[in-house]
Amino acid sequence: MASYVDAAVIVGTGIALVLYQQSIGITPDQIGILSGALTLSIALGALVGGRLGDRFGRRSVFMTTMAMIMLGASLLVLSVEFPLLLLGIILAGLGTGADLPVSLATIAEAASDKHRGAQIGLSAVLWTVGVLVPVTLSIFIGGWGHAGGQILFGQVGVVAFVLLLLRISIPESPMWEQARAERLAGKHTNRAEKAGIRDLLKRPYGVFFLALLVFYALTNVASNTNGQFGTYLAVNVANISVQLNSIIGFCTLPVYIILGLVFMRIVDTRYRMTFFVIGGISLLLGYGIPAAFGFNVTTIIIMNVLTAIGGAFAFEGILKIWAQESFPTLLRSTAQGVIFAVGRVAAAGLAFFTPAIAAVSFQGLYLGLTIIVAVGLLAAWITFRRVQRTQFAAEAREDATADSEAATVPPSVETQS
Repeated sequence: MASYVDAAVIVGTGIALVLYQQSIGITPDQIGILSGALTLSIALGALVGGRLGDRFGRRSVFMTTMAMIMLGASLLVLSVEFPLLLLGIILAGLGTGADLPVSLATIAEAASDKHRGAQIGLSAVLWTVGVLVPVTLSIFIGGWGHAGGQILFGQVGVVAFVLLLLRISIPESPMWEQARAERLAGKHTNRAEKAGIRDLLKRPYGVFFLALLVFYALTNVASNTNGQFGTYLAVNVANISVQLNSIIGFCTLPVYIILGLVFMRIVDTRYRMTFFVIGGISLLLGYGIPAAFGFNVTTIIIMNVLTAIGGAFAFEGILKIWAQESFPTLLRSTAQGVIFAVGRVAAAGLAFFTPAIAAVSFQGLYLGLTIIVAVGLLAAWITFRRVQRTQFAAEAREDATADSEAATVPPSVETQS
């Protein structure tokens, strides 16, 4: 549900702030500040929260983050003054960003080897549901003004409250506890010794870390640009209405969910990379279609379908799984936090220049997106196409070796006597 909250906060905020502008009079400049604060807070939360999850445990962080989200949503529902709205946005953003890498690490460490990918893949499905819920709500409450915005923020707060209660029963990750205990005892195991941030840049983790950074940053820049400015281009270039473009987008969301369920079925099988290649080709075609043929109803529909296929098999879902498998226990959420943070900041950075680039050539914009997506996909494919060994398997072998050595140690002289 961390992924659901992530999507619901981002999408719900974008809609709710417009409703607040129309009702309580926040200005366009204030909307810009609030939107930017949310993006930066999510990035900072991921960066800090991921590290705290490795240092102090998963449970303490994911309980704190959900409480922050609940408090932030409450401020956004109850406040009409800009300073309190800003505080609410920052709390919700920090909590959302920090929660995701720690929660994903908790899931991965609790799952079996046969179903780990599927359980992580479920988060991608719930992310789409997190988009679908506020979009669906906005169809009915879009004309309710302040009350409509309060409902969009309020549903996030209610979900956060329920999750906080449910998470009380979740214990600390046994895998993290074992790694932490070994580190404190000074044992020379890989998971105990590889816990510093600098280890992310050392062999063998450095290659995986840099590849995932490039992959996520570049594909996320394209996805964010298409999502944030797709409506603008549809209206101003394709000359279609906001309503028609919204209907096209709304009808595509179930495709994401269905393909996400397919992803869950294949990700733990030998067909993982085959579907990654299919998804990668679909992403390139999706961004390439408007670059080659411009914006109209037909190309928008084709682009949405192709990017849905690509998003299911070659974007954030597979990234989350590779991020679990590539790093030892005491670096797992740290690595994810950095990757998520860099990806969000990169997307926010390009967003400042996107309108200017689109004004010069919107087809040139999508050609550029196609090229950078190709670079990101290539980095991931080269790095992971032949990877068979995961850190979970490596740590399990280390445990088996230690148990075997302990079983073959001859009895001591005192025991013999």
